[in-house]
Amino acid sequence: MSPKSNTNIKILLQIILSITFLLSAYSKIIAPGSVEVILIDQGIVSSRELAAYIVRIFIAFEFAIGILFLTPYYLKRFTIPLTWILLIVFTGYLVYSGIVLGEEENCGCFGDLIKMSPIESIIKNIIIAALSVILFRKINDERRKMFIPPIVLLASFLMVFIFSPLRNVKDFQFGKYINFEGAGRVDLSDGNKLLAVFSFDCEHCQHTAKDIAKLKRTFMEIPEVYALFFSEGGITIDSFRAVTNSNFPYHMIDHADFFELIGSTPPRIYWLKDGKVEKYWDDQFVKNFMLEFKK
Repeated sequence: MSPKSNTNIKILLQIILSITFLLSAYSKIIAPGSVEVILIDQGIVSSRELAAYIVRIFIAFEFAIGILFLTPYYLKRFTIPLTWILLIVFTGYLVYSGIVLGEEENCGCFGDLIKMSPIESIIKNIIIAALSVILFRKINDERRKMFIPPIVLLASFLMVFIFSPLRNVKDFQFGKYINFEGAGRVDLSDGNKLLAVFSFDCEHCQHTAKDIAKLKRTFMEIPEVYALFFSEGGITIDSFRAVTNSNFPYHMIDHADFFELIGSTPPRIYWLKDGKVEKYWDDQFVKNFMLEFKK
C-alpha cells in the first residue's frame, strides 16, 4: 500500500470515529433526561441527580474523544486508549442491560435520535473498537503539543455543564412515572407534554378522553398526551379504549396517587413544560386546549 493510500485510510478512520463520538454526544446532550430515566428504571442509580451527573460526564468524554480524533496529537498515547476504556465501560453496561436484564428497548447510546437495542449497540461498539485498532496500527503518534488533550477534555466538560446544566427535579411531583405502556420510558420533565389523570369507570373521564383523542387526531399542535389510569371497578384498559376510541400511552397508579393528583372530581389534565406544571385543568378541556395550543 502506497504512503498516500495509507494516509487517506488513516484520515478516513479518524473522521469516522470522530463523527461517531460527536454524534453520540450530541444525541444525548439535546435530551439527557431520556438517558437518565433509563439508568433510574434499570436500578443502575437511585436518584435523578446522580443519573444527571453520570450522563453528563460520559457526554463530555464523548465530545472530547470526538474532537481529539480530528487532531494528530497523542492518538496512540491518549485518545485511542481513552476510547477503549469508554467502550469497555459502555459494553459492560450493555451486556448487563441486554443479556442480564433482557432489555430490548432503546439503550440510549444515541439518545432518542437513533434508537438501538443493547445487542445492536454492542455490535456497534465492536465495530468502533475494530476501527480504532486498525487506526492504532497505522499511525505514528505525534507527541508534540501535550497540552491539547487536557485542554480539550476541560473544554468539553465546561461546554456540557454550561449548555446542559443540572436541573433541579427533586420536587417534580411526576418524577416516579417514567415507564408508560405503549411508549416505553418517558421523561416527563423534558419538553411539552400533557398528563391526564383518569379513572376507568368515571364517565366524565371517558367523555374527556374521547374528546381529547378526537382533538389529537385533528389538531396537530397539541403536545403528546400521557395517561395515569386508576381502576377500582371491572372496566379494563381495553374497554376504556374501545369506549373512548383513544390509545394514550399509560401508567397505572394506585388509590393514594390518584386522589392526590385530581381535584375534587376526576379527571385532571396537567400541562408540563420542562418539568414545571404550566397549567392544569379540571373542566372545559377542549376549550382550554384550543385557547392554549391553537396557532
